[in-house]
Amino acid sequence: MTSVLNPPASATVPDAAPNTRAGSSFTALTRRVHELDLMRRRYGYYWTKLVGALVILAAWVLAFIWIGDSWWQLINAGVLAIMMAQLGFLGHDAAHRQIFKSGRWNDWTSLIIANLLVGISYGWWRNKHNKHHANPNKVGSDPDVALGVIAMTPEEATRPRSRLMKWLVSHHGWYFFPILMLEGLSLRSEGIRRVVKRGPVEHRWVEFALLAVRLGGFLTLVFLVLSPGKAAAFIAVELAVFGFYLGSAFAPNHIGMPLVSPRLKLDFLRRQVLMSRNISGGRFMAILMGGLNYQIEHHLFPSMARPALRKVQPLVAAYCAAEGVPYTQTTLWQSYRVVIRYLNSVGLRGKDPFLCPLVAQRRAL
Repeated sequence: MTSVLNPPASATVPDAAPNTRAGSSFTALTRRVHELDLMRRRYGYYWTKLVGALVILAAWVLAFIWIGDSWWQLINAGVLAIMMAQLGFLGHDAAHRQIFKSGRWNDWTSLIIANLLVGISYGWWRNKHNKHHANPNKVGSDPDVALGVIAMTPEEATRPRSRLMKWLVSHHGWYFFPILMLEGLSLRSEGIRRVVKRGPVEHRWVEFALLAVRLGGFLTLVFLVLSPGKAAAFIAVELAVFGFYLGSAFAPNHIGMPLVSPRLKLDFLRRQVLMSRNISGGRFMAILMGGLNYQIEHHLFPSMARPALRKVQPLVAAYCAAEGVPYTQTTLWQSYRVVIRYLNSVGLRGKDPFLCPLVAQRRAL
């Protein structure tokens, strides 16, 4: 049973007192989840993925050397980017304590995957992602609604800008996906900035050493095998595909869902469900998006192993229906249309950029 209710493309949660009954009764759903053993660790699943990822990565390196100095390597760059994104999803699972019972094991697994294999800073990403999970889509608290080049709120869209920038912002829903090709470069540069900045940085030298080995080793391999022109093209393609893939997987999760006023306090259930969107598509979509297609369930049970999200989804949907909490699920393409429409409406400063989702729910009846 799946309850589908799509809030409007531009929405904000109203400044009203939250319903506390859902917050208190959420323990019943949690108890049911534990009774069904859905919080147990899936060691076979994750060890297969971890070992398999290393084997596939080693095979890719051998294939890269064997193909040699050829323009066909640009296809190989795309393959590597997809592998890096899938490794990133695996590191995300470890960071949420989904793989091992030991927090230390999860931390070091995520640290090695992120820094040594993918080439981004685990510490930087963890700090940013923890803030997002605590307050998804909350203006002033969620770093994912303060993207800089993209205006996620009307306040950002109305800031003083040059004529060119005003035009770009008014149409930025259309160039949002192309600009994701720069996300790979951004993620890796942010990691470098973190480990070299002044002030205390946890595991600074470990992160620095792992990033140096990953980025230095990657550049050495590429320039040893390829001529300078092909090497530059290879790196550009890998960064572009990596950023586009990751960004396209993360964009459907929250963009276009209700924004939360800094003044509003919500119970845990509404804070996580109202601001999240699931993507239909079953197991194929779960592989493609690294389990992030079950975004609502992930936000409610962040330490739940990825394979269990599919099993808990009907329980969560039924629970939300019983509590009268809108539960949003769309196809991937529908979500992309919502993202583009929302960003364009913010950029164009539409007449009704903030609409209460409860009003939208009544209008749909």
